[in-house]
Amino acid sequence: MNAPWSSTQRFADAPREIFSAFVCDDETAESLRNSVLELGWAPERIYKGGLNNAVQTLSVSASPQILLVDLSDSADPLGDINALAEVCEPGTIVVAIGRVNDVRLYRELIASGIHDYLLKPVAASVMHEALHSAQAALHAPKTEQPAESESTTTTVAVIGARGGVGASTVAASLAWASAEEVGRRTALLDFDIHFGVGALSFDLEPGRGLTDALENPARIDSLFIERATVKASENLAVLSAEAPITAPLLTDGAALLHLHAQVGQTYGTIIMDLPRLFAVQNPLLVAEAKHVVIVTDLTLAAARDTLRLLGFLSAHAPGAKVHLIANKVPAQGQTEVSRKDFEASVESAIGTVLPLEPKLAIAAAQQGKSLAEVGRGSKTAAALIDLARTLVVTAEDEDSRRETGPLAWLSNLRSLIPAKSR
Repeated sequence: MNAPWSSTQRFADAPREIFSAFVCDDETAESLRNSVLELGWAPERIYKGGLNNAVQTLSVSASPQILLVDLSDSADPLGDINALAEVCEPGTIVVAIGRVNDVRLYRELIASGIHDYLLKPVAASVMHEALHSAQAALHAPKTEQPAESESTTTTVAVIGARGGVGASTVAASLAWASAEEVGRRTALLDFDIHFGVGALSFDLEPGRGLTDALENPARIDSLFIERATVKASENLAVLSAEAPITAPLLTDGAALLHLHAQVGQTYGTIIMDLPRLFAVQNPLLVAEAKHVVIVTDLTLAAARDTLRLLGFLSAHAPGAKVHLIANKVPAQGQTEVSRKDFEASVESAIGTVLPLEPKLAIAAAQQGKSLAEVGRGSKTAAALIDLARTLVVTAEDEDSRRETGPLAWLSNLRSLIPAKSR
């Protein structure tokens, strides 16, 4: 998208360079140099000095068509970006880089007209993709953008307080219930790209969809999403990976947000299975969730980590509603920490308790189905389905479930009659 800045074209007759960059350190300059050479641009247009130097330089010369600025030395990034807007020609595409990993700053920068914001240190592949994306935006047809309507997609993030508490099992069941019980088109995004079980939970081959999306964010569109996801049913798709365990995940917040936005154009519900470390490292993605489900067991270590996660969510996803699930709770209540003491420790109530049912878990694994589907009729399945309805059912879903036809009036009349009078 072109920056919608209001500056007038002060250098109408001056030729404009295709690209310039203003960076703060040699490491970034060298990484950028390789990408610039690959794109056929002039590496001599990489300058030192960061954002302040950019403002001073462009105040006396025409701005390039694509501009990369380093915000690392800026005490007021948003204010300085606004100053930069005053000296740039209309339509300048700006890519910013910096060290601040903050949801509010990212959104404010994007709202100000920045094309992209990357976190330092920026991997060479990420830098290359960002510049490719800027180049594509530069040559994209200039069409009037329609006003954006409020998204009807519901995003649920599922995070385990500890390893082994069953967060992935819960995420798979919520995805299945959203698709089959509520009837919403649902995507399960398994962000554990090395050891995830999202596809395995439905007896599917994971493919490379998720890793391809994160490594090549410029390719992500509705067609790419359709090809990358694996169908578990007509309403349920899984986007996951099984990357080599020695292969690092090279991506940034902008790529994750772009992926989330594209998936949301096709699916009404997004269930994100987020490893806790991945969630903490990518707060921009967590902030997109309407609901966050923390899955825990009743142990002292889990109480400590649940409290830490709640603090993280309060700072980085203040708009999300948090739900605590206690999983694998023995029927006799013989737990390391009692439910009462656990709730007092984390200062939050546990909304759902799932009993320990090893036979049900084994059956689900052997059949390649979710726990909620295999355990239909059990307390565990009922609790998971009820939770899914709480999380993803919207007013539109309720309206679509109203009966129609010649007997619809009878059903509606019955709903008005108290149960004791029937």
